[in-house]
Amino acid sequence: MSILLGGLMMWFFRSVAKKVSAGVPTGTQNFAEWIMEFIDDTVRGSFSGGKNTLVAPMALTIFVWLFLMNLMDLIPVDLIPLAVAHGASAIFGVDPHDVFFKIVPTTDPNATLGMALFVFLLMLYYSFKVKGVGGFIGELTLQPFGKWALPINLVLETVTLIAKPFSLALRLFGNMYAGEMVFILIATMYGAGLVLGSFAGLLQVGWAIFHILIITLQAFIFMVLTTVYMDMAHQEHH
Repeated sequence: MSILLGGLMMWFFRSVAKKVSAGVPTGTQNFAEWIMEFIDDTVRGSFSGGKNTLVAPMALTIFVWLFLMNLMDLIPVDLIPLAVAHGASAIFGVDPHDVFFKIVPTTDPNATLGMALFVFLLMLYYSFKVKGVGGFIGELTLQPFGKWALPINLVLETVTLIAKPFSLALRLFGNMYAGEMVFILIATMYGAGLVLGSFAGLLQVGWAIFHILIITLQAFIFMVLTTVYMDMAHQEHH
C-alpha cells in the first residue's frame, strides 16, 4: 500500500506539472499549488539554517505520502483485505484466512521507523557536512554544561539525539494504531443487537470525522519535526 500510494502521489504531481498553465489554472492545478505553497510557507518558518534544496521537496513528499497512508484508516477495516484474500485464493489457491494484508502502512512500526531512520541519517549527514567532525562531536560533549561536565554532556546529548527518530516514529505509529483499534472496537458493536448496532453507526461516523483531523495533524507534525531536525543539523554552535 505504501508503494502504491507513493506512486499515486508522484503520478498526481507529475500529471499536474505536465499540464501547468500560466493562464487561468484548473481546479487540479489550484489544489496542487495550494499544497506546495502551504509546504513552502511551513518550511520557510521552520528552516533557517542556510540553503538546502532538498528540504522543501522532502517535506512535501513526507506530508502528502503520510497523509495518503493515514487516509487509508477511513476505509472499512476489512474491505480491501477481504478482497485481496479472496483474490489470492482464486489466483494462487491459498486459504483466504492465511492472507495477511494491512491497508494502513503507518499502523506498522516498520514503516514509521523506516521513514524516521532515513530522516535521522540525513540529519547526521548534514551535521557532519556543515559542522565537521569536530563541530558535531563538540555539540555532543560541550553542551549544555560546558567542557567541565563532558561525560554528563555526552550522555544527555546522545540520549537526546537517539530519541529523535524513535519519538518521531512511535508518535505516528501510536496515534494511527490507536485510531485503527477504535474503529475495530466500534465494528464489534454491530453484532450486539439493533440498539448497539445503531449507536455504533453514529460512533463510527463521529470518529471518522474526528479522525480526519488526526491523520492530517500526524502527517503535519512528522513533516514539521523533520524540517526542524534538518534545521538543527545546519545550525553551527560556537
